[in-house]
Amino acid sequence: MWKALRIALLLIVLATVALGAWRAQSRATSWINTLHVTIYPINADGRDATARHIAQLGPRDFEPIAEWLGSEAQRYGINTLKPIAITLAPPRQSLPPQPLRHPSAWEAIVWSLQMRYWAWRNDDSPGPRPDVRLFVQYHDPALQASVQHSVGLEKGLIGLANVFASRVDDGGNLMVIAHEMLHTVGATDKYDPATLMPRFPDGYADPDQRPATPQTRAEIMAGRIPLTPERADVPVSLRYVLVGPATAAEIGWLRTP
Repeated sequence: MWKALRIALLLIVLATVALGAWRAQSRATSWINTLHVTIYPINADGRDATARHIAQLGPRDFEPIAEWLGSEAQRYGINTLKPIAITLAPPRQSLPPQPLRHPSAWEAIVWSLQMRYWAWRNDDSPGPRPDVRLFVQYHDPALQASVQHSVGLEKGLIGLANVFASRVDDGGNLMVIAHEMLHTVGATDKYDPATLMPRFPDGYADPDQRPATPQTRAEIMAGRIPLTPERADVPVSLRYVLVGPATAAEIGWLRTP
């Protein structure tokens, strides 16, 4: 009896969360009004160098994302005066729950609920509640050469991005943040998770190009520029990134790819 009751309560919680997420995501992807995004920086490794980098961040550091997305939206006929507005919140003082690299379906659900609860507990930034909340974990590149995989709750309007606390990596950081932001409004990955190579054709910026490689730009949800069938490089800035038709359809810019 108690097991059945616990299952029923869990189903009610999941249904309530799903309904709320669906309503919020529907509003966010209508693109009638500005999508308000707040970035919450986090010192992920506790190092002084990371803290100094975060202290130097300002709203202008993230404005290229808004400018890039506005330009891409115009290509698809989205006429919102300002498709997104980005606000920088004060640094968070606690770490969010960390996702598993290869979670089971149940583990992914549990982490999603834990992340939503943590985000609710740690969302005390001034001003109106944002549509999208991006928690960005900064890591000192002197300590590690790579960072954990970033995660965006698809249609959940919460993202967890891992980036480097280095000005040299600003361009790549912005691409990671933009990628996870689009995850929150319904975009899906367009690369092979085993090789990280962009999938053809949706993961190619210009799939009609012949020969198909080398490409000169990256599709945002593929994250890399295909140079050969076996090699792809991370773009140095959003200048070399675009939103492909499949992604545009997923986020509400196109009715069909």
